[in-house]
Amino acid sequence: MLEEYVGLIVGVAIGIIVLILILTNIRIVPQAKAYVIERLGAYHTTWQVGLHVKIPIIDRIASVVSLKEDFLDFKPQPVITKDNVTIMIDTVIFYYITDPKLYTYGISDPKMAIANLSTTTLRNIIGDLELDQTLTSRDMINGKMRVILDEVTDAWGIKVNRVELKNIDPPMEIQTAMERQMKAERERREAILRAEGEKRSAILVAEGEKESAILRAEAVKQSTIREAEGKAEGILKINQAKAEGLRVLKAVEADQALIALRSLETMEKVADGKATKLIIPSELQNLATLGASLKEIIRPEDSEK
Repeated sequence: MLEEYVGLIVGVAIGIIVLILILTNIRIVPQAKAYVIERLGAYHTTWQVGLHVKIPIIDRIASVVSLKEDFLDFKPQPVITKDNVTIMIDTVIFYYITDPKLYTYGISDPKMAIANLSTTTLRNIIGDLELDQTLTSRDMINGKMRVILDEVTDAWGIKVNRVELKNIDPPMEIQTAMERQMKAERERREAILRAEGEKRSAILVAEGEKESAILRAEAVKQSTIREAEGKAEGILKINQAKAEGLRVLKAVEADQALIALRSLETMEKVADGKATKLIIPSELQNLATLGASLKEIIRPEDSEK
């Protein structure tokens, strides 16, 4: 009877031990995690998301790898440019693990390796650039570093997504000189803009004066044309009046004697004036002609009486 109790206790104990061993060797791999499993000291497999059971004592979890994207933020480090200016640059590297096995066995300390690699790569790139190029070529530097780091870390199961230069800090005296240069450049641009404005204003004023002069000249021209047209019209009317007078004279059949008499009457009126000079028409200078003309005019009147 005692032996039966002892056997029962031993069986229960063995069952409990087996249950504990099973429970302690069951693993649930969460999302974005990977377990690297070794069997008898050698790489066996990589557990992905889900439920897994390892063999006690024989299997061992070598490492738990996160598959999330991670980053490394490095402190500012001194870098010398091509023109021998020491500047401080701090960088940020974004990466994620693509192969947990290579990440576990490829290198002993991947993060430290990436830090040292980024430092040497950055110094090589900046060493070929002058200060001005360094300050204006962030994208180019980021791209070169990403390509180089990604190529090297590929053997470690790491994918480098982005490399960013956070800050580029030149020495204080360089910063002061750059600020003075920027101020001088801004003043130069301001002077150029002011000169361009004054030039534009002068051009506009000159164009306005030119247009005003053209309009004045056009007005004078139009006035002269209208005045000339008025004079021409007056002369035309005078000539028309003279022609009309001659036509009337011809219509009444006025002869030379009547014309001479009318001229004499006109001369009498002129002589009654205050003029100091008297111009006698050539037709009246011949008195004989005038007497004959008067006779011709008076004789018909006597015969009528």
